Amino acid sequence: MRKKIRALTHSAMLATLYVVLTHMQNFLFPDSTSFAVQFRASEALCVLALFTPAAVPGLSLGCFLYNLSFAGALPLDMLVGTLATFLAVGGMYLTRNWKIRGYPLPAMVLPAVWNALLVGWELAVYIGGGFWLNAFYVAVGELAVLLSLGTALYYCIKSRKLTHLFGEKYD
Repeated sequence: MRKKIRALTHSAMLATLYVVLTHMQNFLFPDSTSFAVQFRASEALCVLALFTPAAVPGLSLGCFLYNLSFAGALPLDMLVGTLATFLAVGGMYLTRNWKIRGYPLPAMVLPAVWNALLVGWELAVYIGGGFWLNAFYVAVGELAVLLSLGTALYYCIKSRKLTHLFGEKYD
């Protein structure tokens, strides 16, 4: 019972953190969290899936709540964006031990792949521009976040040995 409460608490905290960070970024830098080329700094939190399974429901819920509460969201953002986040973070958790020279590169690329496919399709439907162009722009934004901020967060957690904060140890 205690483990379930801890996992639920972690998920809720991650959902809240995702929503707050994304709204703060959108307030400080309008439109930087939406459209084809987006740089959602909160997407770096996907790295937490490499350390805890609580990141899967937590970040998926956070994405859903942000898209639900953001006035500029496209009609399908709640479903498509949430599904992309769920598949990306779930895939990251499942591939957390696949590393290239000690770095989880396959996992770090998954958010770019899923968001490019799903959000790229959504953008092509609603704003035009063609699927492949939108998918490319979405992938570039996701890769930029994960390979910069996400990598920094990953190495910060590893080097400071903060993995114990998540109640599970993965290496």
